[in-house]
Amino acid sequence: MVEATFDVAGLVGHRYRADDYYEVGREKIREYARAVQDFHPAHWSECAAGDLGYAGLVAPTTFISIAAMLANRKLFETVITGYDVFVQTDQVFEMYKPVLTGDRLVSDVEITSVRRIAGKDLLTITNTFFDQTGAVVQIMHTTVVGITGDEVGAGISDAIERVVMHGINVSSRTATSAATARTATDPVSETGPRLSPISRTRVPRTAIRFEDITVGDELPARIVRLTRGDLVNYAGVSGDANPIHWHDEVAALVGLPDVIAHGMLTMGLGAGFVTGWLGDPGAITRYGVRLSNYTVVEAATVGSVEFTGRIKSVDPEARTAVVVIIAKSAGRKIFGLATADIRLA
Repeated sequence: MVEATFDVAGLVGHRYRADDYYEVGREKIREYARAVQDFHPAHWSECAAGDLGYAGLVAPTTFISIAAMLANRKLFETVITGYDVFVQTDQVFEMYKPVLTGDRLVSDVEITSVRRIAGKDLLTITNTFFDQTGAVVQIMHTTVVGITGDEVGAGISDAIERVVMHGINVSSRTATSAATARTATDPVSETGPRLSPISRTRVPRTAIRFEDITVGDELPARIVRLTRGDLVNYAGVSGDANPIHWHDEVAALVGLPDVIAHGMLTMGLGAGFVTGWLGDPGAITRYGVRLSNYTVVEAATVGSVEFTGRIKSVDPEARTAVVVIIAKSAGRKIFGLATADIRLA
């Protein structure tokens, strides 16, 4: 492994605009909804979406992570160097407008924070997504831990090279200096972004009315089962090619007991748990998850995640509430802290 050739903390503020827009496709929404086992009709049927006031299929809450994966590829392949593996720890979605079929999304990418905790680097990447009108649709904050080959099993780089899909450049992670990366970035406007007001002004059409809830109310529990096939499918649909989610050898080399479910997959399942209860997938305005553990999916058995939730707080004037989400797998909490801010009819 080649060591990083620069101070990672010096990259805070590094940013660029993605080279191309991401067009949200009707079938891609359906593929992603299937991958996160979200069968709300608004993700599948134009008529059902129209009944909720939407002009097309509504993308699931975490769908925009697909566009982020593409936009961030340059960052992980040519800017953040010296790491062999990245492990996701925290994720926050701020929703300003529901993502619909036909939206053309452009992402600004920025390294907004670098912290060193217990000898490890925690990096936060912020994606700001604009639609074709120039308004901000979503802002997504992703925190990952950078892990070097010295911290995991010998041969991790070679193992990844052997199994990762074609078109994913893993060797370039150890090749580019910070100075070179900065001169390669695209200019980004210094003016503040225009936040779309739609998610906070449209009248939600939730199945649950504000008058129906009180602090402490519990959501109906949901148990989701995951197979290796589900993990492979999610990897393909989302573009997350990290082999710790589907290859036993690589999972063992990074110290995992077996293949584990994607953090973003479990987050997508958690978001669907909330929106399924709400009845309107566009009624979430913020979704944040801190990952504290993982869901192991062995080859010979089925993994499972149990979701429960409760109303943490309410705002009668705004008709909003905060839901706390608990996710457990094999008796372990996999969400350290997870909340969804919701609006109610």
